[in-house]
Amino acid sequence: MNSLKPVIRRAGAVSIAAASAVLLAACSAGQVTQTSSQVAAVNGASAQTEDGSITVQDVTIVLDENGDAAVKFTASNQDYDRHEHKLQSVAVNGETVEMTTPEPMGYNCSIVGNSADGLQEMPQAEGACIEYVKTSVDNDNFAYGGNVPVTFTFDTGKVETVATVAAPTVKSGETDRQPEKKH
Repeated sequence: MNSLKPVIRRAGAVSIAAASAVLLAACSAGQVTQTSSQVAAVNGASAQTEDGSITVQDVTIVLDENGDAAVKFTASNQDYDRHEHKLQSVAVNGETVEMTTPEPMGYNCSIVGNSADGLQEMPQAEGACIEYVKTSVDNDNFAYGGNVPVTFTFDTGKVETVATVAAPTVKSGETDRQPEKKH
């Protein structure tokens, strides 16, 4: 009579290998799921007035290919008393931002600021209580990834935050990212 020990050992080894393969597949599937919901490492800055009636979100200094700078932001009126509020000015590093003059913001309304090109490329909500304003500011040698102070002055007070300087967004497939070869 032959011993069953070698058969049991082989069956055990095959079972362990199969279980390991299933566990590894499950682990890697979880990794894909975990990263699918993550957002970019650098978001625009957010802040609010002291009383919380106005919030300013996604504050970013955007540069275009020519080095022209603009302030990208969304200001929202969240005043529980439902008062209108006016954005009076914006300054970057103490320098006044040129912008089209926005109308007073009603309750639950927003002002979205960006460069002329940025506004042109941005989908805009029809019939919503959103006003779009063009912004521009002198480029004070802003460095990509650097941070600069931004001050929003509203009729209810100031909102101060620090905004990241963003490089121009390159359209997919239109730029070769390889270094230029010198001949």
